Amino acid sequence: MNPNVQKVVVPLVAMLVFLVLWEFVVWAAGWPNYKMASPSDLWPAYEKHWSLFLTMGWQTLWRTVLGLLLAVVVGTGIGMIMGFSRIMSDALYPLLVGFNAIPKATVVPIVALMFVGAHDFNTVLIAFMISFFPIAVSVSIGLSTLEPEYRDILRSLGASQSTIFWKIALPKTLPEFFGALKVAVTLAFIGTNLMEIVSPHGRGLGALFDSGKTNSDYPLMFAVLIALAALGIVLYYIVVALEKIFAGWAEQKAAG
Repeated sequence: MNPNVQKVVVPLVAMLVFLVLWEFVVWAAGWPNYKMASPSDLWPAYEKHWSLFLTMGWQTLWRTVLGLLLAVVVGTGIGMIMGFSRIMSDALYPLLVGFNAIPKATVVPIVALMFVGAHDFNTVLIAFMISFFPIAVSVSIGLSTLEPEYRDILRSLGASQSTIFWKIALPKTLPEFFGALKVAVTLAFIGTNLMEIVSPHGRGLGALFDSGKTNSDYPLMFAVLIALAALGIVLYYIVVALEKIFAGWAEQKAAG
């Protein structure tokens, strides 16, 4: 099978098998849809609430993407500071690890109360807070492991610090950066939906999920979960495509 075709067919087959197994388990257990929805219950939920899924899905998506972009900018900046300075690395790592160890579910109500009514800001902020850590760490590690011989040679040739960064350091960190970005995509969605569920002014798919929970509409709740998974998969493969464009040489080198 053609490798490009295989990359499309295999995931689709895996998803189909998952849905069939899910349907079978619900049928075999005899669970009613108010206890456990099956894939066959989802399509009626999408048909009934399709306009809400479009509106709420877009709200979740743009907030998640914006929070992720902020995480990329800030995480890359912090990673560069730690990667180029041992002192700053020793100073910032404990703070970052401690912050990341705090369950974000406990931070969400605090942020929601601090900025009451600013739902868009709250949601983007939580998406950013939960996803910047892996980016900062990956950039820091990539830069701190840069061979000093490269720096010495370029400096002896008169290269500036910025030239060393753009010519050597940045390309070297790209594989680690995109690996972390794949993780950050899913984390950003978690942050967005935590705020959408908790916030009294919540909008987006998280709020739609909460509405389904309030009304004991299990098909709607599971339909929201599948919609979130679909958005996550789309963003993940966008990152994969960007990785092939900007860091495809790393994959070719590994294959070689």
